[in-house]
Amino acid sequence: MSRFADPQDPRFRAINTSIGFDYRLAPHDLDQSTAHARMLARVGILSDDELAQLERGLEEVRAEIADGRFVVKDDDEDIHMAVERRLTEIVGPVGGKLHTARSRNDQVATDVALFVHERAHVARQMLCQLMTLLADRAEEHVDWSMPGYTHLQRAQPVYLSHHLMAHFWRLRRDAQRFEFCAHQAQVMPLGSGALAGVNFETDRDGIAEELGFTSVAPNSLDAVSNRDFVLDYLSAAAICGTHLSQLGAELVLWSSEEFGFVELPDAFASGSSIMPQKKNPDAAELLRGKAPRIVGHLTALHGVLHALPLAYNKDLQEDKEHLFDTVDTLELALNAASGMVDGARFHRERLSQAASDEMLAATDVADLLVKRGMPFRQAHGVVAGLVRHSIDRGVALSDLSEDELAELAPSLDAGYYEVLAQSSWLESKVSAGGTGLERVREQLVLAREILQQQSTLTR
Repeated sequence: MSRFADPQDPRFRAINTSIGFDYRLAPHDLDQSTAHARMLARVGILSDDELAQLERGLEEVRAEIADGRFVVKDDDEDIHMAVERRLTEIVGPVGGKLHTARSRNDQVATDVALFVHERAHVARQMLCQLMTLLADRAEEHVDWSMPGYTHLQRAQPVYLSHHLMAHFWRLRRDAQRFEFCAHQAQVMPLGSGALAGVNFETDRDGIAEELGFTSVAPNSLDAVSNRDFVLDYLSAAAICGTHLSQLGAELVLWSSEEFGFVELPDAFASGSSIMPQKKNPDAAELLRGKAPRIVGHLTALHGVLHALPLAYNKDLQEDKEHLFDTVDTLELALNAASGMVDGARFHRERLSQAASDEMLAATDVADLLVKRGMPFRQAHGVVAGLVRHSIDRGVALSDLSEDELAELAPSLDAGYYEVLAQSSWLESKVSAGGTGLERVREQLVLAREILQQQSTLTR
């Protein structure tokens, strides 16, 4: 018996049905349903025999799904109804008792929370792997000099290790965001019913413990409508994707003939359909291109949730495709980034040559004047004049004569030429967090400690 006199229009079924994408929630739905059935038996709603039948049927459904034998029927609106339908086919009418004291509203929210918690954990593991590779490469190239950039113009020299570790610390923050996300997904919605709770004394804490939740949602209205943990995942993924896009952009630039700083592994590059000489950094380019896709999913879900009244609305079904594609896109990008970082081969001579541009020492010359009592702004102007004069003459800063120096910057003496000796440019950076070797090695020690902590958390 149905409340509706007319069958569903095929056009309505097309827009309403979600099993085409929520099928991937099946393992979580089966875990949840098993825990729910055991709870119903504990509180006396199911007999031991009925529980045994349900557990047997759910395991058979699980096996069919795992083996690819599960058949989706035309009237299966979503994976939750498909599992219940198949369960009832296997065990008979007792299958209909499984839905006692729950609604699809709290059921769906619980499945999604389980999925988000799982994938946030996976993201942290993958980030830990990429961070480890960056730290490894930094240690391998700890004293390799290169130019640092602002506005894509050579600015000051740094060690390659210092530059690689900048990406490490960004990913560290990403890992922390996914840790927060996993925590937010550990509040269990199940037991909230459609919106107002259920008419049975249930053991929500017991189900939460079995499923790995740390607490239960304290308000049923909030529980069935809450998708903050999905937004948390999408937000963390969007920021992480942006960081990966920046890493990808540098690999694209550095692997070009114009830079020549690195050669990417052949396994992560492609050729041209017409130009045999080409080696294209496609994977690095796609790190750039995938990031806005993830940001788009975050923006779209904000749009879905914006001004949505309590409690459940069908709009919430739109959370899944944004979430699922983001998970797949991010994990694909993290895997590719790890492969490129692991296989990248840096060119020390080209890096060193680029870092030997004396113009990169301009700030050091200004600081020399500051150490002799000149205000920095005045020192900045003096050195800018030296730079302009050397460019006009077409000579290096170190080729300026003592007479020219005396005329343009009387406060400078032979110490000027000592500052321009390349070895001093990097090691002059003595501040905490700077590019000096001692400071870089401090970073690496701290990074290893963090990675050790991360490996413990991600086991």
